[in-house]
Amino acid sequence: MNIALIAHDKKKELMVQICIAYCGILSKHNIFATGTTGKLVAEATGLKVHRFLAGAQGGDQQIGARIAYNEIDMLLFFRDPVSPGPQEPDIQPLLRLCDMRNIPVATNVATAEVLIHGLERGDLDWRDIVNPKSNA
Repeated sequence: MNIALIAHDKKKELMVQICIAYCGILSKHNIFATGTTGKLVAEATGLKVHRFLAGAQGGDQQIGARIAYNEIDMLLFFRDPVSPGPQEPDIQPLLRLCDMRNIPVATNVATAEVLIHGLERGDLDWRDIVNPKSNA
């Protein structure tokens, strides 16, 4: 699966910690991230992370484009609900794309852990359910 990571500045350390905790599971998948988040995760975990631009420079939109083309299967997006930044207007279109494409999204640690455990169990092979392959 292709997993995208985005974290606002005050949530970057939390993203790093979740990636450290679940490094064994995440290492079996393709990881994509916005610039700084990807750098921090790669340095802390040794995971291979494909990095886009920093979020404020368009990295969120780059991930959004991948979602639009069905190239991302899951999004972990740790947002700062207390002090939203200037990129706040970019969040709603990204979440709307995830809803349109049936992309599971976690915006907090509790949901991220549920998705990661589901990933480990194979529960997230939802594309075969939503778009079954024709036997014809």
